[in-house]
This record gives sequence, C-alpha cells and structure tokens, in this order.
Amino acid sequence: MNWSSDTSINCPLAMARAEEMHAWTVKMSTPSVLAVVTVFSMIPGGVLSDTRATQGLEAQQLAQGSTILHRRLKRGWIWKQLFVPEEDPTPRVIGQLKSDSDRGEFSIKYILSGEGAGDAFQIDEYSGEIRALKKLDREEKAFYILQAQAINRKTNEPEEPQSEFIIKVLDINDNVPQFQNEPYVSSIPEMSPIGTTVAQVTATDADDPMFGNNAKLIYSILQGEPYFSVQPKTGIIVTSWPNMDREAREVYLVVVQVKDMLGLSGGYSSSTTVTVSLTDVNDNGPTFHQHLYTFAISENAALGTTVGKIMAQDGDIGINAKMTYILEEDLEENSTFIIQTDPLTQEGVILLAKPLDYESKTRYVAAAEAFNDHVDTRFLALDEFRDRTTLKIVVEDVDEPPAFLSPVYEWKVPENLAVGTVVGSVSARDTDRVNNPIRYSIDKRSDATKAFKIDPNNGTIAVAKALDRETTDWHNVTVEAKETTQNHLSSSVVVFIKVLDINDNVPRLARDYHPYICEGTQAGELIQLLSAVDPDDPVEGHHFYFSMVPERHINPNFTIRDNQDNTAGIVARRSTFTRKDRTQYLLPVVVTDSGSPALSSTSTLTISVCSCQPAGHCPTGGVEAFALSMGVSMQTLLGFLVCPVTLIALSVLMLMVRRHRRKQQEGLDVEVKELPETISQKLFYYGETGAGGVGLDFSQPVVPLRPHPRRRLRREDVRASIRMSLRESHLIGPEDEVFGQFILDRLAEADQDPYVSPFDCLRTYAYEGSGSPTGSLSSLDSSTLEIEPDQPVCNPRPYLVRLTPWQGGVEEDTTF
Repeated sequence: MNWSSDTSINCPLAMARAEEMHAWTVKMSTPSVLAVVTVFSMIPGGVLSDTRATQGLEAQQLAQGSTILHRRLKRGWIWKQLFVPEEDPTPRVIGQLKSDSDRGEFSIKYILSGEGAGDAFQIDEYSGEIRALKKLDREEKAFYILQAQAINRKTNEPEEPQSEFIIKVLDINDNVPQFQNEPYVSSIPEMSPIGTTVAQVTATDADDPMFGNNAKLIYSILQGEPYFSVQPKTGIIVTSWPNMDREAREVYLVVVQVKDMLGLSGGYSSSTTVTVSLTDVNDNGPTFHQHLYTFAISENAALGTTVGKIMAQDGDIGINAKMTYILEEDLEENSTFIIQTDPLTQEGVILLAKPLDYESKTRYVAAAEAFNDHVDTRFLALDEFRDRTTLKIVVEDVDEPPAFLSPVYEWKVPENLAVGTVVGSVSARDTDRVNNPIRYSIDKRSDATKAFKIDPNNGTIAVAKALDRETTDWHNVTVEAKETTQNHLSSSVVVFIKVLDINDNVPRLARDYHPYICEGTQAGELIQLLSAVDPDDPVEGHHFYFSMVPERHINPNFTIRDNQDNTAGIVARRSTFTRKDRTQYLLPVVVTDSGSPALSSTSTLTISVCSCQPAGHCPTGGVEAFALSMGVSMQTLLGFLVCPVTLIALSVLMLMVRRHRRKQQEGLDVEVKELPETISQKLFYYGETGAGGVGLDFSQPVVPLRPHPRRRLRREDVRASIRMSLRESHLIGPEDEVFGQFILDRLAEADQDPYVSPFDCLRTYAYEGSGSPTGSLSSLDSSTLEIEPDQPVCNPRPYLVRLTPWQGGVEEDTTF
C-alpha cells in the first residue's frame, strides 16, 4: 500500500519489497513540503530501523560464509504521523490510502478504525481518502492513533495486513498565558538594597512549547517602576530603588505582564498584581513633641495616684517602637514621683510615690527620658534612640483634718488608780496655714464603760472610774480631734491603755476539797494534795505558801508539807485513825501569795475517816465522804433521799386520780344557754318525761330573743338571782299586773326580733304558784349545773335533779 501526495513521493522501502508483498501508496495532501519532511524525520525506529535490522541480518549471514541467497522476510508496517491543523472547522482531505491491488474497479474496500474513527476522521471506502470531519483542539487531544485495512469485496479477505498510523494535531497560538498561585503577596524589610528579591511570578501557556513560539513567554513590568523590576524570562521581581522607607510608604502594588510569541505582535498576554509590603526596622528613635509638661495634683492625693501621662513619638511599630521611660533625679526633690510605661499605648504614666504637703513644698521639677528597648545601629547612632523632656508638677492646697503627732498611743497604768488620775495626753495640730483651734473628745463606742475622760482643750486623759485588771486588762480608746471653725474636719487616733496588775486578790484553794483518811493509815502518809489559784497576774509568776493556823498546841493528827511548787500535801501524824473514835477532823489551811504586800486566806478542810478497801480506796467514794462531812451516817443520808422520791410518786398518783374524777364529773355537767337580761332566769319549759315520770325536761332551754354578748355566770350570781325570784314568786300571782305585763312585753319582743329561735322552742309560759312550802322547783341551783355559753342550746338528755325537800323547807333553808 502506498501513501502518495500531489507530488507523488513514494516510499523507498515499499519499492524494495515489490517482489515479496503488495505495496501501499499514500497520497498526502499537505500545504507544504515541511509536513512531508516531518513524516520521515519522526520515524526513529520504524521504517529506517527495519532497514538497518535487515542489513545487519544479511551481513551476519555473509560473515558466516553462507552461499545461499535468502529472501527478505515480510514485516508489518507502522505508518507514522499525518497532520491536521487545530481549530480548523472546514472538513478536508488530510491524506489518501491506496493498495497496489486497487485497479480502479472498486474491488477493494478501505476500512478505518481506532481513535476518532467515524467521529473525527472518516475514510472513503472506495478511494481511501481520509477526511477530518470536525474542528480539533490540540490542548484537548494532541494526536490520534488509527488502524487502516484493505478488504477484497468479493472474498472479504484482507488484501494487506492491518497498518497503524498517527494523525497529529498541529498547534496554533490559541491560548492565553495564565499566572499560577495567585494572588501574589510578598514583603521585604524597609531600607533594603537594590536587587533584593521580592517574589517570583510564574505563568503557563497551554499551547505546544515544541512548536514555534506559541508557548514562549516574556515578563515585563506595567506598574511599579522605578521601585521594582522583573527579569523577563524568569519572572523574578527585584528592588530597583534604594532606601525605601516604610514610614513614608508601606505598601506597593506591582503589576506584571506576560506575553507569548516572545512578545511579538499577534500574541496573547495577561497580567497579575503583586502586593509588596515593607516590614519595619528600627530606623527611628523616640521624640518628644513638647519640651515641657505641666501637671497639677492635690496634696491629699493617695499614693499611686496618676499625676499625668507623657508620650514620645516613634515612627516604628511593634518591637521597634517599644520604649522605656525614666525620671532622672529631681532637680529639687528625689523619688517623690515614679514613671511607668504603658505596654499597650507606650505612654509614660507618672505616679505619686510619696505623700505631698502643700505647706512644705508647692511644686516639683524633674527630667524625663524615653529610649528604645531594641536598637539597630545599622540605621541610626546609639544616641539617636533616646530623647528628653521636662516635667513640672504643681501641688494644690487642700483643707486637711488635724494630724496627731503620733499615729498610735500606748500607755501602761496600774489598776485601782484613784479617780481623776491623769493617764496621759494626746496632741494634734491643724497642718493648714490657717492653723484652726482643735477640740478633743473620746468616741463613746470605744469606751462603753466610761472608764476615762479627756480634757477637750489640751487632750489630757484621766481615770473616770476605778480600773480592775481582773475585769478588763486592755482599753482601746478612740480619741477624736475636730477643728472648731470652717469645715469642722476631724481625725482620730487609737490609744491603747494596758492595766498593770497589783496584788489585790487573796489566793484560794484551787477547788473544794473533800479529803478522807483510811482506817489504818500509817503516820507520814499523804492524804490529800492541795493547789491554789489567784486572779492576780504578777510579772514573776505565782508562788504560794501553804501552812497551818498557828495554835497553842501542835496538831497531833495532821500536818501540811509545802512542796515549794505551788502545791502542798496533808500528811498524817499518827496511825490510829478509826471510825469508832471519830468520823471526821477539821483542818484549817492558810494559803499565802508572794505579792507585795503578801495576801493570804484560810480554808477549813473536813477530813473524813473511811473504811477503805485493801487498795486504799473508800468503798462509796465521795458519797460517804460527803455524808461524813455532813455529820450523818450513810443510812440516814439514804433515808433523806428516799423520802422525797416517795412523796413525789404519791403526788403524781393523786394528781392522776383527781384528773380522772374531773373527767367523769365533766361528763355529767349540764349545759344551759345564757338567757337575755330582760327575761327572768326561772322561765323554763317543764315537760312530762313519761308514764309516772317526775323528771324535768331541759332538752329545749329558752334561747335569747335577741343576740347579745355571751358571758359565763358565776355560781354565786345564779344563786342570788334564784333567791330573789323565789321571794318575788310568793308575792306575785297570775292575776298580778306585773306578771301580765311581763308576758306581753316578752311576746312583743319575740314578734319584732328576727333573730329569735322558732316559736315551738318557747312552748308555754306557766305560773308556778305562790305560797309553796317547798319553794321553787327550778333546777338552776343544782350543784351539777354550770352555764357554758359556748355549748349547744338544745340538750337531748333529760336530767333528774335533786330538789329541796318538800316538807318543812323555808326560804332560808333552801340550798342552791
């Protein structure tokens, strides 16, 4: 099969194989001879390598002395590149495939397969012309690998073996260069020398870098000159201006352009922006804009008060702008003020370090200096990193309270001083130039007992009440000094008064001792160890002396042995102590202190004789000793204890019996509602209790016809009222006008009163009769009747009450 073009260039290798195989003829429709040259130049191991391999094989056979002429072996052909320009939308023939067996009878069918077959490329099955069907993009696909085959239409057998070839897409300049890694940000120190590298920009072009100048790029500066420049081929940006100052300009925008086609006309270009920042170096020192700062402060300002602030300007930033302020020695005073650096604002803060006094000094002058913490002598001399200024501070006068000459007073006085004795004096003065007079007083809250008094004019403190160290050993008195004019300012001071001890208390035994001695105790044995106490508090400590009361005769029973350590022991003088002889002994003990003058006291101890156990302990311990000290026997003491217990038990039992009887009595009480004052208390309804019954029915007592306050009737009042009613019952009959008028008045009140009970509660008004020898049948005077105002008015239980005897009774004999 031959590839042929319009110039009919034949492949020499195909002609050499004319005897062994059919040849392919290829026509290449290319616009120039360059394309054909490219086809042959890009076959490094194809046709030419096959030729070299064949020649090497023949030479090897000749070297071996072979006389037989060998025929060439048939090899597979690999057809290399065909070319088609990219971005060409016109369908066109890019080549032709023709077999040597093709006689123009259309008996050969050409078939194309591989990448892009049928889509991008198409072959005419009759003529073998290969056409490009659409616009191709080299950046999307740079070449296509296809296979060509010639088939006999009659036998459907291949005329030639399948051959492979390449169609390469020729590049055109159709892509714009693109910068990578945008945006570009860089920084360099200020004052950098010329040629300092700033950054490198990089652009790429999608066109073929091996074909022409389509992808050859050139860089240039559009904006940023004369401060910066760029290397045309590498894109490296460097400084081109000396001593660029950050304080003058901190940020630069550099615009870099890139062009393809080596910058020739007709090429594409693009640009990018590089942000270049200058970092700070310490090329500036602090500078004060004022040569004199003036401040004012009150004389009563507290320590640590801010007097004012100063500021030295430094064009640098960050660590290069950090500075420290100091105060040089005051021109007239030293260390009254201090200065500190504010870490946030870099200001110098002036603070008060010592108290001020307008009367002593009215103004201060000092020199302040500011200097950088970090210096760089590459840019400035060492002296240029500091600056000075002057401070003037004026003290303002303030009306101040009186000041005591001492911040605290402490005195010591002995107790029991006479009233009016001077303890000490305090003194205060007005520190202002006016020097107002001062009056003194004691704060009552600090001297609640009013033990001291003070002279208001001179501050002398005296005793106002006797002092007792044993009651209060310290007095903390607050003395106030107040101006008598102007603002009446005041101040106070604390006076500590310690009360010293004197020997004014007698020593006593430490406790109430109840010593006992066992029968059979031997002479010289210790019976009781004694100790003493004294409320006084001598400086050298307590020392007590123990002794017996001097007597005409020596005590034959006991003696006291002083141990010289504030204790003493009672020692037996003899060995014949028995309870039969004597049950107790009295021993006076004298205790004397070491004060000046020495004080003493005498205590009498009762020593009981006890029948002790073998170990030396009294069987009943302190109980028996106590009984013996009382002069009674143990049995008598127990009897005294049992009698009260028995009486208490009987009293509790009687109280329980009385309470039980009272509860039974309360169950039998009659509750009667109080009658109105306008109605006679002997008006009751008497009802029949049944067949032959003589009981009285009090189930429905008369209720008040109008409400009125309830009260509890005393039994004596009820009896007196009943007696009066009985006397009147003998004089008033049913025909009497008083009785009739009484009934009419009660009926009228009942008709007009809306609060009375229903009518059937007042059943009948009856006259008991007159001249009855037995008197009234009313039970109001019954011993079991007690009027309770809070009980219900109707009681369903009938009561049988004992009446006065029917015969022989008179009014005076009636008992209620």
